[in-house]
Amino acid sequence: MSTSSDTVDAPSSIHTADERRLPWWHLVLTGLGSLLLASLILVLADHFSIALAVVLGFPVHLIVGYAYSRVREGRRWASDRLATLLVSGAFALAMIPLVSLLWEVIARGAKKFVSPGFLTGDMAGVFGGMDAGGIGHAIVGTLMITFGASVISVPIGLFTSIFLVEYAREGWKRTLGRGVTFLIDVMTGIPSIVAGLFALALFVTVTGNAGLRIGLMGSVALSILMIPTVVRSSEEMLRLVPLDLREAAYALGVPRWLTIVRIVLRTAIAGLTTSVTLAIARVIGETAPLLLAVGMLPKFNANLFDNFMTTLPTFINSQYGLGTAPCSAPKMFNPIEKVEYACSTTVNYDRAWAAALALILIVMILNVLARLVSYYFSPKLGR
Repeated sequence: MSTSSDTVDAPSSIHTADERRLPWWHLVLTGLGSLLLASLILVLADHFSIALAVVLGFPVHLIVGYAYSRVREGRRWASDRLATLLVSGAFALAMIPLVSLLWEVIARGAKKFVSPGFLTGDMAGVFGGMDAGGIGHAIVGTLMITFGASVISVPIGLFTSIFLVEYAREGWKRTLGRGVTFLIDVMTGIPSIVAGLFALALFVTVTGNAGLRIGLMGSVALSILMIPTVVRSSEEMLRLVPLDLREAAYALGVPRWLTIVRIVLRTAIAGLTTSVTLAIARVIGETAPLLLAVGMLPKFNANLFDNFMTTLPTFINSQYGLGTAPCSAPKMFNPIEKVEYACSTTVNYDRAWAAALALILIVMILNVLARLVSYYFSPKLGR
């Protein structure tokens, strides 16, 4: 009497006989080999430079890496290697201008940035090549004007996005929502100089004073640029809130306005904070509208409703525009501080680069604060 076997065949592997996965460092070795090959080609062509070697080495690595992986791993894993190289190359390409920008700003502005009194001083009594002065007044002006613009634009932008998502669903509200969306899209493409001209014309028309220049004018100009960013970003964040959360609140008898405040906004707080931060980063470096609406002032002014104000972008523009400073004597006297300072022909450029570094750091700090707000106020998934 014969018995049948109870053995079960093992599931077949997705790998073919000629395929095997190689360690990650093989990809590094092919990259180094491709870089050496590209460098050799450039040396023979008498055009060698590190930048050209990296640029030429990437397509060479695509070919060499794919061919090496095809021979050692097989066609499927070779295709995977090629896709990985393309994605990694795109990421590296995107990082090149960012790293280059940061390196250039830090290299040129760090020395002046850490000099005593630069972050707390102003430009009162500073002229020519006097190696003195600071950006304290410009930092105050930037923070005050940006704060004023945020106070104006964030409520308007947030309420508009709430209307578009929660109310503009049917009837005349839907028609109005389409019109508002069209106008927001048009405002997104408005040049910044136009916003400055609008703020200038508005205040001159209302007050009748053609020479009026105050910080509030700059806040109004920047708010025109901020509102479209806040609306579009906040609208997308609110649409990501699941409809089930709204329906559950309505089923419990919670009114719509309270559902929006306690459920929708609380759920989307992380994205909304990011939206506001993006809008601030969009306008904090604007120069053209502030030159028209605010002007320049070499001393501190924290009052948005009185007199000119200086911001970091306008300070950078003015200092870099001054170019090389003349030095007729090794020492220069500040009549306001009653102190002598050394003369430097490159001091204007040094101040401009250091102010640019300060502006980048302010944007970075705002992003860190936004991350902290998102972390501590967003709903937690676990207990």
